[in-house]
Amino acid sequence: MIKITDITKSYGALKVLKGIDLEINKGEIISIIGKSGAGKTTLLQILGTLDKPDSGSINFNGTDILSLKEKELSAFRNKNIGFVFQFHQLLPEFTALENVMIPALIGKAKPAHAEKRAKELLDYLGVADRLEHKPAELSGGEKQRVAIARALINDPEVVFADEPSGSLDLANKMELHKLFFTLRKELNQTFVIVTHDESFLDMSDRVIRMQDGVIINE
Repeated sequence: MIKITDITKSYGALKVLKGIDLEINKGEIISIIGKSGAGKTTLLQILGTLDKPDSGSINFNGTDILSLKEKELSAFRNKNIGFVFQFHQLLPEFTALENVMIPALIGKAKPAHAEKRAKELLDYLGVADRLEHKPAELSGGEKQRVAIARALINDPEVVFADEPSGSLDLANKMELHKLFFTLRKELNQTFVIVTHDESFLDMSDRVIRMQDGVIINE
């Protein structure tokens, strides 16, 4: 589904990625691990089209990502890619329902359709009773479920997650892990996750270990 070849990235004199090759298949759950500074988040941002590499190629279901103009890239990202972050990144002034609807509305979905789909996802994820609550009124686990619903609203090909359980307690971490695998089983959803959580590594289909800007093993 996604193939990256010889990806490099530097910030000034600091070489963060030093030639990364990686393939991601549909329906996989992949964990990326490594010490701070290994290049994990930079790789995730490049895979998610939030940043561009200095060199290399990215092929996403036959599309050469690096050849897209900025407007085309934004539309491609909105349609094909979902994101889940450690601290949720929910907009505080909007309700849970509105936060989930935003990517669909950006993608030109009709408001009625976006609302219906958002309610379906929030119900599926077990937070249907929190639709009208703003982020400050939600628990950590509820915020992360809302963030996952937002990531799924446009039926993306892949969801990229950066330390998604990092701000959760143990019980909510385990629930989140189970949820990812349920989504993979029922929706054939693909996940690429940067994590330090050893319990999650044991459950993943593949573990990508990074060190000093290179993949050292899978």
